[in-house]
Amino acid sequence: MARYTGPKFKLSRRLGISLSGTGKDLKRPFPPGQHGPNQRRKVSNYGMQLLEKQKLRHMYGLGEKQFRTLFAHAQKQPGIAGENFMALLESRLDNLVYRLGFANSRAGARQLVAHGHITVNGKKVDIASYRVSLGDVIGLRERSRGLSSVKEALENRSHLPAYLEYNDNAMEGKYIRLPERSELSQDIDEKQIVEFYNR
Repeated sequence: MARYTGPKFKLSRRLGISLSGTGKDLKRPFPPGQHGPNQRRKVSNYGMQLLEKQKLRHMYGLGEKQFRTLFAHAQKQPGIAGENFMALLESRLDNLVYRLGFANSRAGARQLVAHGHITVNGKKVDIASYRVSLGDVIGLRERSRGLSSVKEALENRSHLPAYLEYNDNAMEGKYIRLPERSELSQDIDEKQIVEFYNR
């Protein structure tokens, strides 16, 4: 899958959202470029919808095809399509590894998964897009528990979402329920994304 490998801080400034979650990338809160602070653009409805879609896509680090496919799954589920979509994104293995604090970023979590350090219900899973089911237990392989990057990430973890349980001794977490909309990013207007794909 093709992934974005360009400058992350520039992308965050262009989208107007901290993709790292730390806020460091928005120290200069205006778009990059020579005329950044003085840019005055009138944005169309389509432009606003596209911007919201790009914010969410880059936040979770997905390609367009994968993103659109996941949205199609969300639309088929009962309930509100936008909220279903956010819950499906949150249920990805790489995201939950990040939320549990095994990595400092989603990109780092994706690498942990791809390199075979993560288990789901005791079995190794190396597919970052694996959809975790409610009740599944996410842990680290025995040989991976001593990784310095994991220890450092766990020490720096500032928040554990209420929809996850973490067992410190076993170094594993359980996905106990679907996240509520209020627990997810308030910087995203998912209704605009629904409108973008339903044009």
